[in-house]
Amino acid sequence: MVHKFKENLDDAKRNIQIADHLIYITFPLINERRLLLKIFEDIHKSIINCINAVLNYEYLYKKIVIYKDSRENFRTFFNKCAKNYDLNNYQIKKILELLELNKKHKQSAMEFTKKEKIIILSDNLKTEYLNLQKIKDYLLLAKEIYNKINKKLKFI
Repeated sequence: MVHKFKENLDDAKRNIQIADHLIYITFPLINERRLLLKIFEDIHKSIINCINAVLNYEYLYKKIVIYKDSRENFRTFFNKCAKNYDLNNYQIKKILELLELNKKHKQSAMEFTKKEKIIILSDNLKTEYLNLQKIKDYLLLAKEIYNKINKKLKFI
């Protein structure tokens, strides 16, 4: 029987592989800035799947309670689980930054490309941006998180 956390880890790995291929193989060939948004979404999905894997594993062994509210589950992950999986403060901070940027991307009134960046414009005209280096940093973060969580859960 395959547990839910194993499915989450497999999905996270697949999303990382897709993002990696897109950023290092496809993007240099096509050089279309909008592709950065697709890569960013895959990285976001992989981190969400890693977090879900940890939550499902901890819930399976009755270490935590899972709530219907996803924000409450994120708080549980960051407060009770993250340190057990060797995530440092920098990684936690970057995860929160990525989640916030994704939220702004989903709620944005407009997105456009300018030079080497994708500009995300919010309703109050505050801007956020994505560029190739920022995406590569997030991909590296996703790989580190996946490896740490996979290493911890590998004995299963």
